Formats: sequence, structure tokens, C-alpha cells
Amino acid sequence: MVRLSGKTIAVTGPRKAEEMSRMIGKFGGRAVIRPAQGTVFLDDSQFAEQLQSLIEQPVDWLVLTTGVGTEALLSTAEKLGQLDSFIETLRKVRIAARGYKTVNVLRKLGLTPEVRDDDGTTAGLLRLMEPFDLSGKRIGLQLYGDPAPRLNAVLHSWGAVCEEILPYRHIPPEGGIVHQLIREIAGCDIDAVAFTSTVQVRYVMTEAAKTGLLTQVLDAFAGPVLAAAVGKVTAEALYEEGVERVLYPEEERMGSMIVALSRFYSAANEETEAKGLSEQAVSLAPDEQAMIELANASGECSKVSS
Repeated sequence: MVRLSGKTIAVTGPRKAEEMSRMIGKFGGRAVIRPAQGTVFLDDSQFAEQLQSLIEQPVDWLVLTTGVGTEALLSTAEKLGQLDSFIETLRKVRIAARGYKTVNVLRKLGLTPEVRDDDGTTAGLLRLMEPFDLSGKRIGLQLYGDPAPRLNAVLHSWGAVCEEILPYRHIPPEGGIVHQLIREIAGCDIDAVAFTSTVQVRYVMTEAAKTGLLTQVLDAFAGPVLAAAVGKVTAEALYEEGVERVLYPEEERMGSMIVALSRFYSAANEETEAKGLSEQAVSLAPDEQAMIELANASGECSKVSS
């Protein structure tokens, strides 16, 4: 069975970092915990104002990017005593939705988005929105506390007027740990970085730019340091930040990401073409499956939203 022997993997997700570290250890690797995501909170004051404005002056299009964020919109509307008015607004505007969780929230309200992605990514959503004439249209962007530069840029290039709605805010983690991670990546002192959310990606790359090490970080990710993502959405954020080689499993689970890492290094050790694994589904061998099931039993491989 392929293992991560001799490999040092940086774990950037604060959630279940210890469990991920144990799993990396079971595959023979060494994990270093480098939290790149702080706490998340609902910014009630600003969010309430944004929601009230949305009800009073409906946009032409509402782009919903996460199920959690969509539920936060509904919850806040209910607290304001405006739930019925907000649902009525949703029935009037044209809706574009990313992700099955978002679509499921809308379905419970009897709503079907006019546009929805076909692959869970922002790129997929934009591809299906392109045929529509958005010039001069007001578009409300529901984001999960994380800016979406590509989404904004593309919509602006189509002539749309974008209004960001950020129901959640992220408090950055302590800078010291992230700066240590950036130095480790730039110095090629680690073998891979395992990202489990877009927020982690944005923060690491933003801080790398601030410290003047962005070029070195990108060079490292193009060379000896592997960028791994838990799923397509997180991988997409890495691509948007200039990382050209990203490994991610088809099944968005932390355990599958660890297995994908072991497969990558097996291919590299055998001097085969490893880049193709970035788009390849992970097919588990029996002993790998047993290890994942053991981790699942203790909650180590729960699905992570990006």
C-alpha cells in the first residue's frame, strides 16, 4: 500500500486538524498543524441592513453561492419579521445558485433557480450564466465571508453592477502561524499543504503577497511543494490565486484527500505522470478503505464545505 513515508504535510484547517494529523500518520507521513482560518461569526448589524435593502429594492439577479449563507439570509429575515417579504422577493428575482446544498434550501421554499452550476464550482455557474444579457443589471452576490474576485471580475466585464452580501465574517487567525507556513512553503521545507476551505487559500495567498513572498510561494507550488484541496471549490480558489498544479479528490472528503496524496507520491516515486491525478477520482484499495472507515468511525473523514 502506498504511504506518505518521509513526507511532511501542513494541515491548514483548524477543524478536526488533530484527526487529520492522525490519519496522515497512519499513512506514514508527518503532519504539522498550521491553522490558516480563524473564527467565523454572523455580522448581524450590516447583514440586516443589506437584507432590508434587498427586500425594499430587489436586484435583477441574486447569486447564491452556499447553502449555509442562503439559510443565514432566511434566518435573519425571520428575526427581522420579514421572512414572508424576503421569500416573496426571492420569487420575483432571477436566481443563480451554486452547489446542491443551496439548491436544496431553495427547493424547500418551492423555488427553482433559473441557473445552477453543473459541477459545484463558480466557473461552472459563470459558464451557464454567460448566455444571459447582464449589462446594466444589478446582481446581489451572497458570499460566505470570503471575497470572490473571479466571480466579481467576470460579472463586471459583462457590464453587471455587483453588490456583495457577506452574511458571515471571518476573523483571521494569528499571523505568526500563517507567516511560518508561508516561509515553510517558500523555502520548500514541507512537501505538501492540505487546504480544506477557500478562506484558508485566500488568507495564505494574501499574506504571502503582503510579506513579499508570493512569487516564491507560487514557484514552490509549481515545484517541490504540492497544493492539495479537499474538493473542487477549494481547488478552484487555488487556481484563481495562480497555483497551476492542484491535487484534489473527486469525493469531497478529508480522508479521500489524504489517499489522493499518497497516490500522487506513489506515481511520482514511480516516475509516472502525476499531474493527471488532479482530475482523477480516488479508487480505494481494500486496506485503504479499512483505514478510511476506521477514521470515519471517529469522525475524521467528515465532508467539509468549501
